[in-house]
Amino acid sequence: MDIRYVSSDQDQQTNLILATVAERAAAEGIQLAGTVQPVMGDAPQQKCEIVLRLLPDGPIRNISMDLGPGATGCRLDAGALEQAVLEVQARMAGAEGLVVNKFGKQEAAGRGLVDIISQACAAGLPVLVGVSPEWRAAFLAFASGTAEPLPADADRVMDWLRAACRAQAA
Repeated sequence: MDIRYVSSDQDQQTNLILATVAERAAAEGIQLAGTVQPVMGDAPQQKCEIVLRLLPDGPIRNISMDLGPGATGCRLDAGALEQAVLEVQARMAGAEGLVVNKFGKQEAAGRGLVDIISQACAAGLPVLVGVSPEWRAAFLAFASGTAEPLPADADRVMDWLRAACRAQAA
């Protein structure tokens, strides 16, 4: 089992790294399943919009609820997340690795993408997870001490992914 995580205190840095790695992997022919949260360059992202791109080739899913004007908090649409999870599950066949954009509140509660993470680990696939500092302790408890950190650097993460996929295929 090879489970690694990227965690950055910089806003959107983890999302940018994972999206970049997923794009590079696709360009190199590495088949990934999972989710990334696209970073839309300089375009302002709506505060309460949670968007996932399902790997390897889309689609993009909005998994947030529209709370209307004046809303101050974000609301995850748990049903939309579960639908995305089902789509990721269907894409796992033939995957060489799994990328999960975020281990967050849903995953800490045993929902969201935790079953897929566990299945990928059991299958011997390399697993890469984005973890915010807020949820790092919960993620490490979930991983039972087996997860190792990677630097918040797309080149180094890609180096690990290439090597991990080669080792898994051998």
